[in-house]
Amino acid sequence: MSELSTKATALLRMHDDFVVLPTAWDAWSARAIVDAGFSAISVGSHPLAESRGQQDGEGMSLDDALEGVSRITAAVDVPVSADLESGYDTPPAELIERLLEAGAVGLNIEDTVHSEGRIRAPQEHADYVAGMRAAADAAGVDVVINARTDAFARPELHGGDPLEQAIERMLLAEQAGARSLYPVKPPTTEALAAILERVTLPVNVTAHPIKGSVAGDLAATRASGARRVTFGPLLQMALTETVAELSRPWR
Repeated sequence: MSELSTKATALLRMHDDFVVLPTAWDAWSARAIVDAGFSAISVGSHPLAESRGQQDGEGMSLDDALEGVSRITAAVDVPVSADLESGYDTPPAELIERLLEAGAVGLNIEDTVHSEGRIRAPQEHADYVAGMRAAADAAGVDVVINARTDAFARPELHGGDPLEQAIERMLLAEQAGARSLYPVKPPTTEALAAILERVTLPVNVTAHPIKGSVAGDLAATRASGARRVTFGPLLQMALTETVAELSRPWR
């Protein structure tokens, strides 16, 4: 576990300032990102599922997802954070054990339970995060748990005010032992700022590699106070457009 512990600590320290973790989906994309100069990467469930001909939203099994993650961690010698959706109905201790077996040292965990079509209650999600924290601590690896809420993305599942829900869920996740927070799809910079005012952990935002994030371009995103950037499926989508442009003249 010593190598994993070293990588986890390195990944966590990157969050002290501002870190961009471009999102990979296979060994090729992971190597390309590292060759471009990045010191850590994320693995997105959406692009990974696309690369396998499967659906996001836990259309893959946990075995499928971790098989893809294992190929990526074997291809690059940098810290890897994996999106494991809502945990694939797996107990938190087992999820951490299997994450570490796959060679990753961070993970996204969201509160939408895809198999049940519902969103976890705020404390329920915090308890899941706490279970993962306890398992990671027991393994001696400071796994960077990036606690995600879909309070903005899926308001119909909780029926409350999205901003109030996002803040409550992020505060509880912070207390439960998350290392970063991911209120996905904040609708405005004001909503993002309201969350940043209430939490102390680094906040993750999604960015398009060309179009930027809700806060704007790289400089504006850094200035917003967000301290972690991932691309979700957007890098893969941008490359899809580029492939079309490059290959169209050969039709």
